[in-house]
Amino acid sequence: MSTKVKLECHEANHICDKNQYQEATLLEKIRLSFHLLYCRACRTYTANNNKLTKAINSPKVHTVSTDEKNALKEKLAQQLGK
Repeated sequence: MSTKVKLECHEANHICDKNQYQEATLLEKIRLSFHLLYCRACRTYTANNNKLTKAINSPKVHTVSTDEKNALKEKLAQQLGK
C-alpha cells in the first residue's frame, strides 16, 4: 500500500471535516498534522472548523422563547410602520 505523504489543501480540508466527526483514520490525522505545519490557510480552516464544532456542541446555547419572539416581532412591526 503506497500513500503519498504530502496533501493538497482540498484533501486536507476533507480530512479535517472527517476528523470533526471522528471518521478520520490515524494515517489521515498524521498526514493532516504534517500539512498544517506549513499551510497557514488550512490551519485557519481547521481552527474555524473547531470553533464551529464547539459552538454547536456547547450546552450554553440559548434560544428565544415564543413570548420573546412575539415581542420582538411586534417591536419590529412598530418600527417599520413608522
